[in-house]
Parts: sequence; structure tokens; C-alpha cells
Amino acid sequence: MPTPFAICRDGEPVPEGLKGSVAAIGNFDGVHRGHQHLLSMALASGRPAAVVTFEPHPRTFFQPDRPLFRLTPEPVKLAIFARLGLAGVFLRRFDGDLARLTAAGFVDLLARELQLSGVVIGHDFHFGRGREGNPERMAELCRGRGLDCLVAPAVVEGTEPVSSSAIRAALEAGEIGTANRLLGYCWFVRSPVLHGDKRGRVLGYPTANMRLPDDSRLRHGIYAVRASVGGRLVDGVASFGRRPTFDNGAPLLEVHLFDFAGDLYGRTLDVEFVGWIRGEERFDGIEALVAQMDRDSLEAKLMLSEDRTVSMIG
Repeated sequence: MPTPFAICRDGEPVPEGLKGSVAAIGNFDGVHRGHQHLLSMALASGRPAAVVTFEPHPRTFFQPDRPLFRLTPEPVKLAIFARLGLAGVFLRRFDGDLARLTAAGFVDLLARELQLSGVVIGHDFHFGRGREGNPERMAELCRGRGLDCLVAPAVVEGTEPVSSSAIRAALEAGEIGTANRLLGYCWFVRSPVLHGDKRGRVLGYPTANMRLPDDSRLRHGIYAVRASVGGRLVDGVASFGRRPTFDNGAPLLEVHLFDFAGDLYGRTLDVEFVGWIRGEERFDGIEALVAQMDRDSLEAKLMLSEDRTVSMIG
């Protein structure tokens, strides 16, 4: 029987299955193709493979007045790590104490507190107080503590490294294909289904209504999507935005699932984005809106039938 995925938080003893592990280190927002290369190096070590990551995101700690569009909030990030076959994750709280650690102190934490046998870092990894540490310093400090240190090269798309920033920019522009290509899988969100005004039922398009985090900057518009419901993927079409034809209210994700009937209220859904259809529009009447929704559904079904992108929710 496979060992269950382990999560070790601050102050908790290291689980037996994570002792002596080789851990990839980073923020891993998005767990994109570049991140996955680090994880593959840890998995190839022949020892238990783990991750050392941080919550909240360090930028949130250092710049709390600048909201960060998180690609993978903590529960989503952990779900992806588990799916990729890792033994577990060391989840460290990023606070003043951690920020004040010197480079040497940080490596001491890895060796003594987390009981690692090796680390995998990116080519541009910086660590320790004031970002004083770099890959060369990490290798030097690891040698002095009996740890292996592997440095992963950049994963490049065209001429640019794959990065969380590039993926955020793509999602803000509604460029779902680009975002998914950089991620290596379909970007997805996780949220509970809320009660709404039931307007979708009247229009013939009942929806599961979900709030995305306040920091989400996903472009408002219509998308081809899939949702994980009861262990199976269900195709659908979704609107994310303020509903200008009706109330122009707070942004809401409204997901209509094809060939599905059932009560989803109160359940937490994973919804992955497959393709962009169009921007949000205001219609003069219900008839025009429903006619456009019919066209959107046909386009979504075509996109979904042709899509072969890896899913992290199915």
C-alpha cells in the first residue's frame, strides 16, 4: 500500500516517511513546468521526495499593501503536490522569524529540524536574510552539513523562462491556452458552491455559483471549463464577472455543467479552465442573452472535445 501524502507544519515532528528526504525548495505558486522540473529531480533521487514551501507567500509578508494574484492558494498547491507523487511537504510559516534567518541558519533548519538528506533549488534561488544566499552559497553550506545540493536550470518557453508572473499575465488577459501551456496542466480553482438568485434556472442554464479570492485578476468573460463532481469530470461553460445585463455586482464564477442534474449547494468544486470564448457583455434583453449562451455552449463543447491538456482534478 502506498505511503499517504504527509504534511509537516511548523512545530510538528518530521513524519517517518519524510526523514532523509530530498526536498525541492520554493514558493511554487502555480506549480508550473519549471517547478515540476525541480520536483522531477527530487523524485529521481531514489530517496523520498518532498517539498519545502512557504505560506503566506513571502511577497504578501513583505508587501501586504500589494495583493498578489495567487495561482494556487495553499489547498490547491498541496493537492497538486500530492497528485505528482511526492511523499509529502514541509509547509513553513513565512513570518518575521523566518525572514530574519541568515543563509546559514536556513540551511541549518533544513538539515537539523527537517532532517533532509538533500535539496533541489532553481538556478535563480535566493534565501536567507536580505536574500543573501544564492545557489553557489547553498551548495557550499550544504557540503558543510552533509546535504546533497542539485541546481535546476531554467525551463524556457520560446526565449523566456517559464514563470508564475507570465502565467498571471496570461490569465489577466484571458489567454487560457498560454497559461495552461506554461503550467503544463489546466489551471483550476477550488471554491464552495453558493446559493444564488436562481436566475440561471429561469434562463435554462442552471449554474453553480462560486466566489474566487479577492486577489483574483482573471479576465472577466466566458470560458470552456470542466468540473470534478463525484470523482468524474463534467464539461461545462462558465461566466466570470459582474453580470452587466442584470446587477453589475461583485465578481462571481457561474458554472453551467452539461448533462448534469443534481444539487451542488455547499459542496466544494474544483473547476479547470480549458479555453477563452469571449469577453463579458451587456445584452438588451433576455432573448438576446439566451441566444448568445446557446452559441457559447456550442463553442465550449467544441473546445472541450478537442482539448488534450493534462488535468489535475480528474
